Amino acid sequence: MIKKDGQYSAEQIQVLEGLAPVRKRPGMYIGGTGKSGLHHLVWEVVDNAIDEAMAGYCNKIVVTINEDGSLSVDDNGRGIPVDTHKQTKKSALETVLTVLHAGGKFGGGGYKVSGGLHGVGVSVVNALSEWLRAEVRKDGKLYVQEFKRGKPQGKLKVARDDLKKSDTGTVITFKPDPEIFEMTKFDIRLLLTRFRQYAYLNKGVEISVYDNRRLKKVVEKAPGEEKEKKPPVPRRYSYYFEGGIKSFVGYLNRGKTSINETVYYVEKEQDEMVVEVALQYSDDFAENMLAFANNIHTTEGGMHVTGFKSALTRAINNYAKKNSLVKDKDEKLTSDDVREGLTAVISVKLKDPQFEGQTKAKLGNPEVRTIVESVVSESLAMYMEENPKDAKNLVLKASLAARARQAARAARDTVIRKGALEGMTLPGKLADCSSRNPEECEIYIVEGDSAGGSAKQGRDRKFQAILPLWGKAINSEKHRLDKVISSDKLKDLIIALGCGIGDSFDITRLKYHRIIIMSDADVDGSHITTLLLTLLFRHMKPLVEEGHIYIAQPPLYKVSKGKEKYYVHSDAEKNELITEMTGRKKVEDLELKGVTVQRYKGLGEMNPDQLWETTMDPENRVMKRVKIEDAQAADRTFRILMGSEVPPRKHFIQTHAKNVSNLDV
Repeated sequence: MIKKDGQYSAEQIQVLEGLAPVRKRPGMYIGGTGKSGLHHLVWEVVDNAIDEAMAGYCNKIVVTINEDGSLSVDDNGRGIPVDTHKQTKKSALETVLTVLHAGGKFGGGGYKVSGGLHGVGVSVVNALSEWLRAEVRKDGKLYVQEFKRGKPQGKLKVARDDLKKSDTGTVITFKPDPEIFEMTKFDIRLLLTRFRQYAYLNKGVEISVYDNRRLKKVVEKAPGEEKEKKPPVPRRYSYYFEGGIKSFVGYLNRGKTSINETVYYVEKEQDEMVVEVALQYSDDFAENMLAFANNIHTTEGGMHVTGFKSALTRAINNYAKKNSLVKDKDEKLTSDDVREGLTAVISVKLKDPQFEGQTKAKLGNPEVRTIVESVVSESLAMYMEENPKDAKNLVLKASLAARARQAARAARDTVIRKGALEGMTLPGKLADCSSRNPEECEIYIVEGDSAGGSAKQGRDRKFQAILPLWGKAINSEKHRLDKVISSDKLKDLIIALGCGIGDSFDITRLKYHRIIIMSDADVDGSHITTLLLTLLFRHMKPLVEEGHIYIAQPPLYKVSKGKEKYYVHSDAEKNELITEMTGRKKVEDLELKGVTVQRYKGLGEMNPDQLWETTMDPENRVMKRVKIEDAQAADRTFRILMGSEVPPRKHFIQTHAKNVSNLDV
């Protein structure tokens, strides 16, 4: 029924002035109020300092996480202007901090090249902070102004007038507003990853980070006196790279065996755009390409990536043909062939970047493709002529990749034909669900036939499919895709998911939106889980990136007392429960006061009802969702743990062994 008596007039129209719209709808400006949105505030403030660096006025940035949870960004740039703005009749500093779309990045001559939100950023930070303090060093003076939740707490003041004329810069200190954000604690690892990236992309700029949150004064009381210890030195991290993205490639390739010893690098300005590219090949099969536009990581690529790929393919094909390195003169290496084992960083800095989408994930300027293609084609051809040994290795690597690609295609076609003959619904031992709505469907990849049988009997047939796998899958880190596809243990999984693999992967054809790996809670189970995650990360990466992968958490123990029963996932949880049930602080006898404990050594020991109740029932189960917060770190971890090199893996195990809490030897 439609109501027709409700009034809708000018009185119902809200006009939000100043920064009120930002506090009303923060997600529109920073994407959300969770962890990502919180750190977006930091990126916006640091981006302003980086813009000063790109303009040539700043070479030092200091980021400090303070004890009270606030964060400061100090740069030695020109300092935000403090003179009166003609339109607003307020200081330029106050204008920038309180007016949306006010800044020096709209063609007024302040910046040729910039990133950030073009004048929105710092005012949004002010709006979403419990308080913000701005300090500007300029003309021998220190100017200060304070704000609370975006509102000025007085006018701009001169705090000091005895500074050196050469001492210029800006300090922005802000404390995220707990009324806005779900969490207000900064993640140091996330910050360091981004700042390291900034330092690589802006050679010659030093970025230092201080984490002062652990600084606490320790007072020692002695008879008749109080002694105060000096606080420990704050944790400090500093990044400075003269080599820029050339050093970045070396960092990304550490621990790998290089194919070309000399890293290819070019930096050139053409038509008011700076193109900077570095690349190196390794004996890996995976490609690692990072692209940036004005320091913004364009995760979905764009015109600069398209131009680079085209130039790379042409240059290697031309060199191979010219030097008779391919048997058939008409044979052409594809773009995929020449990118196997490639690590590359592509960075462009341009006047007016046109990004596609709210997240700026893709660069859309058509002219960028032409310029990047021209610069890379010319310089890469010269590099290959000057480094014939490296050039030959690149061609041989790509030729081997081409043959593997052909073998992979044949193997994939065989798998697809097999799936088609079997109706694409019942590969191998798959027990499918009745629903055909991928959003509500989930598939359990279960270790072993015994656990698979229990899971099939205990599941909800409407939306839960079960695929038992037996034995350990092939290590995708050590083998090309043709070997992976040919593996009997993985064929059924590839067919069951329905979205293909490698260059035929299409996530829109995914049959189950929750893919749940369910293995025993022991060393072998963890190894099987890791092998499956390696396959998914290397050859079906969008499944991981879009949050479709889960790891089931079967319980380790069942604790019972009378009719009460509880399932727990760790020794600590078990002991805490027993002490609570018995009222005793120490757990010395597991049959205290009628308490019994059953240890599950494997999923096969559970009957169907237990498996459903503990591990498969959406109302009770515990699952871990697999995420990639730092793709570079994830890539390196997979390579260390699953690759061929033993020393890095040994070092990793020695470093992290003490953190393992549930090792089952």
